[in-house]
Amino acid sequence: MKPSGSPGGVLVELGPKEQKIPGAEPHPSALPAFNLKRILVPIDFSACASKALQYAVPFAKQFDARLCLLYVGQGYYLAPELGPLDLTSVETRARADAASKLATLATEKVAEHIPVDVLVRTGPPALEIVGVAKEFRADLIIMSTHGYTGLKHVWFGSVTENVVRHAPCPVLVVREQEHEFLA
Repeated sequence: MKPSGSPGGVLVELGPKEQKIPGAEPHPSALPAFNLKRILVPIDFSACASKALQYAVPFAKQFDARLCLLYVGQGYYLAPELGPLDLTSVETRARADAASKLATLATEKVAEHIPVDVLVRTGPPALEIVGVAKEFRADLIIMSTHGYTGLKHVWFGSVTENVVRHAPCPVLVVREQEHEFLA
């Protein structure tokens, strides 16, 4: 035993009849497995989003999980000076272009044995990400943040912040200036 008045922890000596500390719960020998089967990765084709994908791929590999790469377009607002334009065809082309870019990204950055879905949505990004997380039954969202502060944060808001607040699952946020992830 430590002498009284000396700093430090508490030492408890147990005799042969006292096999456990009163009130202490035994440590479980086998914790339930942490199970990730579906990982959602919102992509905006920025360097930040690329970094989030760098984190997602090793997670998917380790847990034998499926990835869903999601791009959310906010729609197009036309100025009257541009004249008549078929908005449906413009949106269709934009969605096809985004889907093509996602497919290329999946081919180049995700290992062949990891299943990948690509999905393009149009609407408010945070709402769409949360909605897809529910539909996809995501176990984890891995996304980036640009780290805007001050007026930029007030002006642009934070998609990541809103996703964290409303997501149906945990969210891993990767910062733009984060150290490199080593697999």
